[in-house]
Amino acid sequence: MKFISWNVNGIRACVTKGFLDYFKEVDADIFCLQETKLQEGQIDLNLEGYYEYWNYAQKKGYSGTAIFTKKKPISVAYGIDIEEHDNEGRVITLEFEDFYFITVYTPNSQSELKRLDYRMKWEDDFREYLKKLDSIKPVIVCGDLNVAHKEIDLKNPKTNRKNAGFTDEEREKLTILLDNGFIDTYRHFNPDKEGIYSWWSYRFNARKNNSGWRIDYFLASEKLKDRLVSADIHTEILGSDHCPVELVLK
Repeated sequence: MKFISWNVNGIRACVTKGFLDYFKEVDADIFCLQETKLQEGQIDLNLEGYYEYWNYAQKKGYSGTAIFTKKKPISVAYGIDIEEHDNEGRVITLEFEDFYFITVYTPNSQSELKRLDYRMKWEDDFREYLKKLDSIKPVIVCGDLNVAHKEIDLKNPKTNRKNAGFTDEEREKLTILLDNGFIDTYRHFNPDKEGIYSWWSYRFNARKNNSGWRIDYFLASEKLKDRLVSADIHTEILGSDHCPVELVLK
């Protein structure tokens, strides 16, 4: 089974930059989007052979997630059932026979870390949500987690130590999540690989210079370890300031 996750930074814009060609070519069993930036009825992708699930933010043109799946899930849930977190369209959970599949767009701590306190609350609540599901059946979670975990995961760790996405606090929350029974699948297969990122700023020729961050992930329950086949980051795919990430499961 092939899974793809992509922060498209506006699906309507991404469609004009070749999204549908890539979607057809990659032929994923499940394809997830983050930062769709639209409301219901603002796009019709007509993805033949897929069930579509969208979670829209209340605020127009902001956040939002989607999942397209070839196999119909047993159940679908939107959000994490905590009101203060569930109005920005950040989480969709699909339940299948042998695992839960979740896409997430983690809140950004923003400039001057003005949303860091909220982010810390989100991290704790989202981790508890995942742990609860994981106690029932294994979990796969993908998306833009808005954090580069280790120094190897971004080009300029020294100058970004106190910036959103690389604060000690955010990195520690991801460490805690992994310590609670989850695998960072890309690092599982590529423990020491440097210079591979999933997001580049639109400024300062960052992508051309490969001055990027790895902030898009596939995490999987330890229980799925024996089923992991490969994990990739498709840096060659354009159309957003992020590139797609992939997980293959047997």
